[in-house]
Amino acid sequence: MLASARGFWSRHRRKILVSLGVAGVGYAAYRLYDAHRSQLVRVEKLRATEEKVADELVRNQLQTHFENVQRISDTTTLPFAMHYLRSRIMEELDISHLTEKLLQGKGESNALTPKEKLETWEKIKVLSFTRTISSMWAMTLLSLYVRVQVTILGRHLYLDFARDTDGAQLQAESGTFSKNGHKDFLATADYLATYGINTLIPQMQRAATEILKGKQLKDPMSMDQVLETMLQILGFFASHCEDNSWINYLVPENANRYAQLMAVSSSGFDDTSLLKDVRKLDQLMSETRIVLASDDFKNVMERSLRKIANVVVEDLAEQIGTPIPPSGLPLAKLLARVAQLSLPLLEEPNKNKHIQIIRTMPDHRNKLNRK
Repeated sequence: MLASARGFWSRHRRKILVSLGVAGVGYAAYRLYDAHRSQLVRVEKLRATEEKVADELVRNQLQTHFENVQRISDTTTLPFAMHYLRSRIMEELDISHLTEKLLQGKGESNALTPKEKLETWEKIKVLSFTRTISSMWAMTLLSLYVRVQVTILGRHLYLDFARDTDGAQLQAESGTFSKNGHKDFLATADYLATYGINTLIPQMQRAATEILKGKQLKDPMSMDQVLETMLQILGFFASHCEDNSWINYLVPENANRYAQLMAVSSSGFDDTSLLKDVRKLDQLMSETRIVLASDDFKNVMERSLRKIANVVVEDLAEQIGTPIPPSGLPLAKLLARVAQLSLPLLEEPNKNKHIQIIRTMPDHRNKLNRK
């Protein structure tokens, strides 16, 4: 048996050794491959973890910068613009001199002729509605405008970072915020109060004059009729803003011209270097015009104005306090209260319930944020 085994080994020793060698090499190669594969898996996991951490860092920094834009808009841009808007409207649509004229006429028998008295009342009628509806339109559109600004800037921040920004650049972005047109773009929120109001008020006064011409001072007017009158004035105003000309009340038509206006107003001389990147500003303004001209924005605007008009008339009913006859009160008795409705409409944003109502209206944020 042993001799037979020795013979077999002698005859097949070379084949056995070769087979064992091949098997050993194969096993060693497999172990090497397995070790290499395991190392690759570990490297891929480490790379995926690093990429996840980096993505999370970018997202967090993007969110931080977006919140910074939102904070600037909420705490600086909108409050400043609302404050200036209030002062401009109160100045341009002041009716105190007319009411004083009527009071003086009561004390002096020949101070006003019946014709002069009627003309004064008619001016008060038109200016009272003009003031409140101008305030309503301006407050609503300014609130929506700054939201569009934040949305557009948020998208630009995301695209800029996604395209060519690394972590170090992200850290420095807040320091370059004022150098890429973003800060100048936010500053356009006061364009309405500075320049647009000069065209808005005459157009709104024209609409109020047209709608109110058939309403007599002695005629009773219910709260529903007051609301309908306000909506009619808004409708007449909108119908006569051809080719979305109302957008020009909110957004400068030309970035270069706007740069010149801002340079002169801020320094007293023409120094357009105060606006760092007019091309970027022009791009942002062009995108804003596209959003404002969209059907989605128009729907949001119309719904917001109707909602605020309803709230304003509810406030008017609460101010009157006493039960209102079904037929309403004489229009002349309502005018002073109608004019006063403009004041809460133009309160600072953190105290302005109308701005809060607009911000929380269903679907408004989603429609604007898609732009």
